[in-house]
Amino acid sequence: MVHTPDTRTDEPRIADRRLRAAQRGDAHRLTSLGGLAALSLDALSSVAYGPEAIVLVLVAAGAAAVVWTLPVALAITALLLVLVVSYRQVIAVHPDGGGSYAVAKKDLGRGVSLLAAASLVVDYVLTVAVSLAAGAASLASAFPALAPHLLELTLIGLVVLAAVNLAGIAESAKALMGPTLLFVIAIFAVIVVGLLRPAPVAVIGTDPGPIDPVEAVGIVLLLKAFAAGCSSLTGVEAIANAVPAFRAPAVRRAQHTEVGLGILLGAMLLGLAWLIREHRVTPRGDVTVLAQLSAAAFGTGWAFYLTNLLVTLVLALAANTSFGGLPVLLSLLAKDRRVPSLFAMRSERPVFRYGVAAVAVVAGLVLVAVDADTHRILPVFAIGVFIGFTISQVGLVRHWQRQRGPGWRSRLALNGFGAMLTAVAGVVLLVEKFTEGAWLLLIIIPLLVVSFARTENYYQEVATELGFGRIPAPGDSLPDSGRPLVVVPVVAVSTVTARALRAAADMGGDIVAVAAEIDPASTKHLSAQWKRWNPGVPLVVLPAPHRSLIATLVGYVRKQSREGRRVIVVLSRVEPRRPWHRLLHNPRGPVLAATLRARTDAVVATLTVRID
Repeated sequence: MVHTPDTRTDEPRIADRRLRAAQRGDAHRLTSLGGLAALSLDALSSVAYGPEAIVLVLVAAGAAAVVWTLPVALAITALLLVLVVSYRQVIAVHPDGGGSYAVAKKDLGRGVSLLAAASLVVDYVLTVAVSLAAGAASLASAFPALAPHLLELTLIGLVVLAAVNLAGIAESAKALMGPTLLFVIAIFAVIVVGLLRPAPVAVIGTDPGPIDPVEAVGIVLLLKAFAAGCSSLTGVEAIANAVPAFRAPAVRRAQHTEVGLGILLGAMLLGLAWLIREHRVTPRGDVTVLAQLSAAAFGTGWAFYLTNLLVTLVLALAANTSFGGLPVLLSLLAKDRRVPSLFAMRSERPVFRYGVAAVAVVAGLVLVAVDADTHRILPVFAIGVFIGFTISQVGLVRHWQRQRGPGWRSRLALNGFGAMLTAVAGVVLLVEKFTEGAWLLLIIIPLLVVSFARTENYYQEVATELGFGRIPAPGDSLPDSGRPLVVVPVVAVSTVTARALRAAADMGGDIVAVAAEIDPASTKHLSAQWKRWNPGVPLVVLPAPHRSLIATLVGYVRKQSREGRRVIVVLSRVEPRRPWHRLLHNPRGPVLAATLRARTDAVVATLTVRID
């Protein structure tokens, strides 16, 4: 008896199954708290170097000028508030991921999107370098013996991160939640305990001596300190880039996470700035400002070491976010044909291995170039961040101008004000740090933009020439009735040769085995063996005046092609049981295949013979 389903009773069950399936899929996505742990480490960990950047600028006016750290931090927190509100709007407008590249691509056109992509690439690479350098400095603050080996520490950390990501070990929000929570607790403990103590418990680091003022406190110095301290705003955009990773309702959860990030980051910035002002903290040798503050609060006991180890761990994890972010960005650029297509390839894990390798190599070069000095990277780093901030907000200004929905004027004014603030901060920092390395951005970013544009143009030209997306003419689709010439290069009689001849027979063409007369004695021996074997395929011995199999075979194939024959070349490749055994095999096959593809019109077929 055939059962006919009753739709009235089956539909609720089907809907329930679909709901449970959706819930199971949603279980792997981020909650607001999980998103804060997984996506905010870059921003939260910036308090390890942002307040220090302010102090380094202000001490140009003498040790007493550090009291201005709090007013500067207040201005940065105000900008943070504007950015948080702005990125809440980005999340709503771009629920599929609203990074500056996506915003620019939609609202500002090709040129600006290329600029956004270039600034993001710089941002991601320098995030790795800054985080690892700051983490090494924090570790050396707790263990002074490590101070002369900062570069080695950062390179070791970089190799470990690259290996982990190449192996495909996925980042887990649950795994990150613990370190993030402990880090936030430790920073607030430093602030609260430090403010309750009338004087520092301990002073660490080497005394730099009296700090002589070389500049007066004025609007220019405060602008410089503001721009330098804005490095604390890095990572604010990360949540907007990953909206699809949140559980439903994704937009609302991502917006709540953005607000939570803003509250935590602003509170830590203001608290540390207040503490710097109260204790008149100035830079000292071989220690960070944050390490000085933790020593002032806890002394040099276990709490001091735990705080600095937590800072090092969180900075390393913040560096790891770039290994997740930049390969994905490069894959998007590859899909848009703006970088080589290999960056869109996933391995079996799946991992964008070419992107991970690119991050590691370029970040390593940066660390070596600056000798793992955080303060030499920060100016260039912050400028790249401001470019992304400004583009995102200008893109939203254009969006509100086009949409003109309810309240569009106030939103446009907010984003316009934010774009002006970030643009001014970026220009000030560029001018101030121009001679200290910021000028490199005026070369690197345009070069990246030109590279993206030329790559895209190349792919478009190739697509046009090869007729991608165009239906071929009727005559082009008719098969050639002539039989192809199937060429099998032979160097010895073996089982591999027999398998190659069988593969050639399956292709249905006229088969010919060819050998180059490089050594007359070997060729004579091969001809004698071929005659005794008699596989039913003629062996053609080609003269090789230059004693080169590759040049001889290429010349033969090109001659056959000129005579109107379609040529297929069957090559054999031995796959050993161990990867390192490949070094023991002759690389002639891959070289021959590459040369035939580059210099002839032949179809090159490779037969893989595995050694069990």
